[in-house]
Amino acid sequence: MKLDKKDLLLYGVTDSHYLNGRKLCELVEEAILGGATMIQIREKEMSHEEFKQEALEVQEVCQKYHVPLLINDDVKLCKEIDADGVHIGQDDLDLKETRKLLGEDKIIGVSAHNMKEAKKAYEDGADYLGVGAIFSTQTKNDAQDVSMNTLNEICQKVDIPVVAIGGINQVNVLEFMGINLDGVAIVSSIFGSEDIQKASSLLKDKIQRIVSNKMPTCLTIAGSDSSGGAGIQADLKTMLANRVYAMSVIAALTAQNTTGVDAIYDVDASFVASQMDSVFTDIYPMAVKIGMVSQKEVILAISEKLKQYHARNIVVDPVMVATSGAKLISDEAIDTLKENLFPLATVLTPNIPEAEVLSGLKINNEKEMLEAAKYIGDHYHCAVLLKGGHQINDANDLLYKEEKYQWFKGKRINNNNTHGTGCTLSSAIASYLARGENLENAVKKAKDYISGALAAMLDLGQGQGPMDHGYVLDKKD
Repeated sequence: MKLDKKDLLLYGVTDSHYLNGRKLCELVEEAILGGATMIQIREKEMSHEEFKQEALEVQEVCQKYHVPLLINDDVKLCKEIDADGVHIGQDDLDLKETRKLLGEDKIIGVSAHNMKEAKKAYEDGADYLGVGAIFSTQTKNDAQDVSMNTLNEICQKVDIPVVAIGGINQVNVLEFMGINLDGVAIVSSIFGSEDIQKASSLLKDKIQRIVSNKMPTCLTIAGSDSSGGAGIQADLKTMLANRVYAMSVIAALTAQNTTGVDAIYDVDASFVASQMDSVFTDIYPMAVKIGMVSQKEVILAISEKLKQYHARNIVVDPVMVATSGAKLISDEAIDTLKENLFPLATVLTPNIPEAEVLSGLKINNEKEMLEAAKYIGDHYHCAVLLKGGHQINDANDLLYKEEKYQWFKGKRINNNNTHGTGCTLSSAIASYLARGENLENAVKKAKDYISGALAAMLDLGQGQGPMDHGYVLDKKD
């Protein structure tokens, strides 16, 4: 049979360690009833004849439900029982030789750990790739770790179906959101479960949503602005305007309007952590924007959850200093940001006063912007978008990334209603990262968006009013 990409959606790989006195064919049938779309049988400890008998029993179940059966590594057994195909590793039989032995009508999958192996497998005629191990796994001692970035690159550049393998479970499967996968291969989270059918059903539902999802997802972690011009409210509006599905974790509540902040109510760190659990375990965000977080315990909770869920595309707007130059958070909180949150960031977006605090340098001109951006980027091992303004230049922003500088020119717009510009820019960058743009393009498009929001000249409130975040809604993309 020839491979149908749908067969790869939930690819169950057997392991006899989970039999617990039961027959493998019984476990396989439960997995298929729960939603497994392909079965790979592997056995390293049986004799050939014992493995053959087991494989024939599993094959009968697979044929009953019209689910393809692949044999792991054993081309001879595949031919003997006329299985649907084989999956081979990098150290197994040569792919071209395997194809000669099995013929064109059999499925051949190949394990790959990097782009070079993936391209060679494609050129040699593999039907699909199994890429991993993505997460640590106990079922294969010689598994090589593969990063999510490598997986994503292979999915984008190699023109055959790709399944992710290695340590995948009910929670971390959602981390594939935004990666153009065709399916996942799973061992223990199916066959090691107390209820194999239920586990398979839940996993299939989640991977189906990932594979079919066309809406980028983005999370903001920040404070609430009751006037709607900054913080969580500005972020949600910005994300919607830039066509991503927006979610929020509220780290603080404020009573404020265009004339100032009247009161702040900090959210407990454990509740911030609970909000993050709820988001990450259901609708995994493809990017995360973090705004003002002023409490040490909250910062620590956020950092731990970002690491726990392997969050990516993290945009940190280090809100520490007001336009007047006054510090907004304590020295202890700033130190916690530096030590725990900044090293996780994809990009930091400080303004001039914030960059002075982070670098310890005075910034009075563009040359000093270059020096400060380099110091911050090298010190925290992330990209830095140092925002201009503050009478240094006409809203020209500087991106420092991996020893390279890029200026993003901006035209100063004569609009005093600039409440929430920092929140808006950082959440727009996160939106475009969620949509798959590289950082440079994300910054450019975010600056274009914020320029349009300012140029719309919205005029609300008695003080420094908000921008028109929704100005793009009447325009075509």
